[in-house]
Amino acid sequence: MLSDIEIAHAATVRPVRDIAEEIGLEPDEVEPNGRTKAKVSLKVLERLAERPNGRYVLVTAITPTPLGEGKTLTTVGLGQALRAAGHSAFSCIRQPSLGPVFGIKGGAAGGGYSQVVPMEDINLHLTGDVHAITAAHNLCAAFIDNSIFHGNPLDIDTHAVSWPRVMDISDRSLRNVVIGLGGRTDGDPRETHFEITVASELMAILALAEDIHDLRTRIGRVIVARTRSGEPVTAEDLKVAGAMTVLMRDTIKPNLMQDLEGGPVFVHAGPFANIAQGNSSIVADRIALKLADYVVTEAGFGADMGAEKFVNMKCRASGLEPDAAVMVCTVRALKAHSGRFEVKPGRPLDPAMTVEDLDALEEGMPNLVRQIENVRSFGIPVVVAVNTFPTDTPAEHALIMERAREAGAFDVVAHTLHADGGRGGLDLADAVARACGEPSSLQFTYSDDLPMREKIAAIATRIYGASGVDFSFGASKAMERISAEGLCDFPVCMAKTHLSLSHDPKLKGAPVGWRLPVRDVRISAGAGFVYALCGDITTMPGLPGKPAGEHIDIDAEGNVTGLS
Repeated sequence: MLSDIEIAHAATVRPVRDIAEEIGLEPDEVEPNGRTKAKVSLKVLERLAERPNGRYVLVTAITPTPLGEGKTLTTVGLGQALRAAGHSAFSCIRQPSLGPVFGIKGGAAGGGYSQVVPMEDINLHLTGDVHAITAAHNLCAAFIDNSIFHGNPLDIDTHAVSWPRVMDISDRSLRNVVIGLGGRTDGDPRETHFEITVASELMAILALAEDIHDLRTRIGRVIVARTRSGEPVTAEDLKVAGAMTVLMRDTIKPNLMQDLEGGPVFVHAGPFANIAQGNSSIVADRIALKLADYVVTEAGFGADMGAEKFVNMKCRASGLEPDAAVMVCTVRALKAHSGRFEVKPGRPLDPAMTVEDLDALEEGMPNLVRQIENVRSFGIPVVVAVNTFPTDTPAEHALIMERAREAGAFDVVAHTLHADGGRGGLDLADAVARACGEPSSLQFTYSDDLPMREKIAAIATRIYGASGVDFSFGASKAMERISAEGLCDFPVCMAKTHLSLSHDPKLKGAPVGWRLPVRDVRISAGAGFVYALCGDITTMPGLPGKPAGEHIDIDAEGNVTGLS
């Protein structure tokens, strides 16, 4: 079979204006960025305010391997399949980060015959949203150090500056740095750190903001430091919030692209549900819901990560409720959850994983069961989608279907969206359409008025399966301050490994008898959530021994090669 990029290069990509006209956008609501992508104005929401919303479908997954299990592929392919079945459908996915593109798993445009094109555009710079966020974030960082240098009129405690710098490349050497070295005119020396751009609070603000004015308000209330008396210092206090918003003014508009079958796709906001919000934007989903019968939106990593944040953070902010969820799983991931095999990017799969092994599959099944239970706890009917690989066997698929139905899945369907595009997912489209007709009532994991400690414990015990939570002294003190400042009604954004239901990537399946260590709790006042860091999770990834970027180049005609 052709590689993803070869399939993408062979595709006939339609002018984005044709896509926009076909889905009902007016010419003044579309701002082309080249021939194949465009920004969409939020004015469309005013024009279509009275139009009823389409059906809202969340795509999530079991706990993945480091290779990923095809969640974006399923999100894009399901949109294609729904259209092949006669419905109008929109896919909403997150913009990839350059960190994984050049690091571990390559791009995130889908795969095979279910991907977004042009795939180079989505995986690289797209319309510059990530770069704008990087610039706005680092402008604020520069204002902080400039204020300290020029007499420190805000009385900032240089040991309590919480706003780091960011870049959208994985670079472990920047996790802890000292700035201001050289001399008096080079600033005041202090310790700080870098985070990857998609973990910036500004990316979360973009994903959750309602419009440009809400974006401006949220940026203004970002807490960037503390005074020597412990009072918060905001971007508004630094008088930089307006300039930050100007740098991000076009980012609020979703990016319109297309799938391989010419259907509409919004690409907006960032990934990394293990350390960030990890969902596509509210505004992209809202616009799509006014334009299509079905909107398929993607949440990052497993249901314990992206889907939990989709419900407890994104749905809280938007007021939208999904009609159904799709849970992606693979035979290889379930075998990996048996604990018998090790999966590492850049290395071939253990040959034993590619032959029928019902015992290993059975041993990994608790992860699927737990994740189905997680989605059902949100009050959402769940369809399990088995992403088929050539080495799968009918007996393995039959076992997954049996166990998933026993766990309460509405339906279980194997698909060939990778090999066959939309027609390889017609049964999945039918199951999703039927699931959307089922009664559903969204249930949050915790109430707004619970103390922060209890919110974190609710996620840890009810979603992850922990027996309890161990808070560090620093985390406990941070929660006391959050409570004293009256911010306890915020939801929680958990940061932990995506490779396990626990904080430890080595604990596979559905581990029991463990406790979740929370080492720090931070406030993201602009985004409107509290950020809990668990275990040894880091907000600046590192490159692997053999980065994906080693294989990326251009050919004699200037075309990108090696991007996957």
